[in-house]
Amino acid sequence: MYSSQVYEWRRARDAGVLTGLKPGARIRELTPEQAEIARLRRELDIATTRLAPAEVALEIMGKAHASLESLSKSTEAPPQEGR
Repeated sequence: MYSSQVYEWRRARDAGVLTGLKPGARIRELTPEQAEIARLRRELDIATTRLAPAEVALEIMGKAHASLESLSKSTEAPPQEGR
């Protein structure tokens, strides 16, 4: 098995060419559209992986901000009555 075969198999798998094929069936060459779909799926997977920690951090920051804001309001001095 050559590395180029593995590369082509992965491209075909990512483009969805392998779905529904019987074992041992010949894999046809990717069309430009299928190659583009595979590339975009890889980019989406990478972007989603990078976005997940950022979303969690933003959620934590929002909760911390809300907690500090409520704490700040509860510790404010009551208005003093005039002399």
